[in-house]
Amino acid sequence: MTLSLSSVVKAYDVRGVVPDQLDAGVVCALGAAFAEVVVLPEAPAGATPRAVVGHDMRPSSPELSAAFADGLASRGVDVTLVGLCSTDGLYFASGSLDVPGAMFTASHNPAQYNGVKLCRAGARPVGQETGLAAVRDLAQSWLDAGGVPPGPARRGRVSEQDVLAEYAAHLRSLVDLSGARPLTVVVDAGNGMAGHTVPAVLGAAAGLPALPLRVEAMYFELDGTFPNHEANPLDPENLRDLQAAVPRAGADLGLAFDGDADRCFVVDENGDPVSPSAVTAMVARREIAKERAAGREPRVIHNLITSRAVPEIVAEDGGVPVRTRVGHSFIKQRMAEEGAVFGGEHSAHYYFREFWSADTGMLAAMHVLAALAESDRPLSRLAAEYERYAASGEINSTVADAAATTARVLAAERELAAAEGRELEVDDLDGLTVTSPGTASAPMWWFNLRASNTEPLLRLNAEGADAATMALVRDRVLAVVRGDAR
Repeated sequence: MTLSLSSVVKAYDVRGVVPDQLDAGVVCALGAAFAEVVVLPEAPAGATPRAVVGHDMRPSSPELSAAFADGLASRGVDVTLVGLCSTDGLYFASGSLDVPGAMFTASHNPAQYNGVKLCRAGARPVGQETGLAAVRDLAQSWLDAGGVPPGPARRGRVSEQDVLAEYAAHLRSLVDLSGARPLTVVVDAGNGMAGHTVPAVLGAAAGLPALPLRVEAMYFELDGTFPNHEANPLDPENLRDLQAAVPRAGADLGLAFDGDADRCFVVDENGDPVSPSAVTAMVARREIAKERAAGREPRVIHNLITSRAVPEIVAEDGGVPVRTRVGHSFIKQRMAEEGAVFGGEHSAHYYFREFWSADTGMLAAMHVLAALAESDRPLSRLAAEYERYAASGEINSTVADAAATTARVLAAERELAAAEGRELEVDDLDGLTVTSPGTASAPMWWFNLRASNTEPLLRLNAEGADAATMALVRDRVLAVVRGDAR
């Protein structure tokens, strides 16, 4: 029985278990379909179509990326294999070479998974609505028919090119740390691709001059079985080793990367996490200053569940905050539409116009290092400027009917507001967002309820002017969602 690709082709990428869902035959068909749907139509008239392919450290990645390249070559596409790289390293290759790309990774998923993230030339995203569904359907038709049909007479050439040094040099050209005050930083690579990229960017492994940084390495050995902990710093449990190591080493800060090193999480000198919203505001402040110095109006993208401190700080610094839905395809689309200089998400994805509007955790980390180096205060005090409110973090609840549950929550909030004589602001940009703006006698709060695209879950994020207000709103909403209302 032929695999249904709908089970592995997600909203923004391909992800599945190897070899049960993804094997060489499946990814070869996906590679050929990617060529037909994206690469060939994008190729300049008269030019040989080209694409770039990279992979992470998972045991299955070399074989799968080679099979994908074979599918591309079967359609006459010349393929450049960049080998081991982070996802933002692949975006660099796509952007600098101006060709479509494919990155083999399952990010933070367990070892038995793999997948592929696709992009158009210039690192522009490919999602369900921008070509991924068409790639899926074409590949499915070939698999159902027994295999990829013969392509043109000219088969594409497959070559290899290491872009790590160029990637590192490009990032250093965007944030100059050479004159920074000396800092000690502990980096937890989680046995993922940061173990490959951090020595090149923050060290001298790629032949670049040494920086005034002492890097204490944790779990830099590339190992796709993740022997120390899952490479998912969004789970607080996976930050514990780093949180203990930073104060033990007397370090100035700690950095934790996910498996494909496109997300970066920060902890201060005490080992306390710095929220991605605070990092977003910190980096936004630096990018806004550069834009204004160049005489441009700074526009900064933030998704709707980042802290309200983010748009406040952007506006206070003379920038224009632009609110958008959650998800990298929406962020990148708005980055392009707005000409935004920077964008940030609560999940520690950070997007830079200078990096083809793609996300790169490494560049965000370099901005944090630069901001700290320019200050005479420890990171805990520096970050406190950006941590204005109390947030719940994302809380998932299993529900039978997300729409009906959301409607019950809204009805309960409206009834309570009417009884208390409060105004509510309600919008449905991405799920349900309810805001109580705050008055002299009633603190500000807001919450967002979003349904998962793939599971019977409602995701709650709440924020308040203080911890007590946030907890009150959080618990009140969860009581309705989980059917525990008294």
